[in-house]
Amino acid sequence: MKKITLPALLALLLPLAACEPHPQPTPEPAPRPRATALPSQSPDQAAAGQQAFDYYLLNLSWSPEFCHSHPNATECAQRPAFVLHGLWPQNTNGGYPQNCSTDYGPRDPSTYSDIYPDPGLLRHEWRTHGTCSGLSPDAFFTLARTAYQAVTIPPTLAQLDHQISLTPAQLIDLFQTANPTIPAASLAISCGNNYLTAVEVCLDKTAHPTPCGPIRSCRANAVRITPPVKLTAN
Repeated sequence: MKKITLPALLALLLPLAACEPHPQPTPEPAPRPRATALPSQSPDQAAAGQQAFDYYLLNLSWSPEFCHSHPNATECAQRPAFVLHGLWPQNTNGGYPQNCSTDYGPRDPSTYSDIYPDPGLLRHEWRTHGTCSGLSPDAFFTLARTAYQAVTIPPTLAQLDHQISLTPAQLIDLFQTANPTIPAASLAISCGNNYLTAVEVCLDKTAHPTPCGPIRSCRANAVRITPPVKLTAN
């Protein structure tokens, strides 16, 4: 039997890999670039507003990419353009705190169903990020709602009905045009496998735009943007 060498085997496999029709991006990009767990705070400390971080990163996930592989997810039912992933405390040195207390979170998650239709995601966001905000659960999610609703989605993306490709700089320009009070230094584009996964806005502790510091946009030459999947009538 003829022995197959490693170069020959790679030559056979590479054409198969190139045929993948739609490589999946990472559906839930994490805050960048590293996390640092802080000592747990008591609910009283959190309510007192002890905020051991520098600014917030508002992550708006591009839902068509997530819903492409999670069509039954609660947040996919209405086929929105962007959904709120989270409001994440960040530090200017590039780190970010996580899991700062064991406080359970809002007593009534349904109060925030307009921004988190999935109660499980709400609890995760509170436990991982909200506990580091120095705010009570209700104050934190009210701030998240305010920040989310303050961002206007560019019509080009809100009304998208076919796949397009834009550079990260062009995407930032679209958001600046729709949101003149948000400077380019407060915006970052996140992508996976050259597909848009999120737009991120850096905010101070009162939810006003602030420079992103170490946060940078993805380095793709062109970011592919897929449209929301249209629901079909039964």
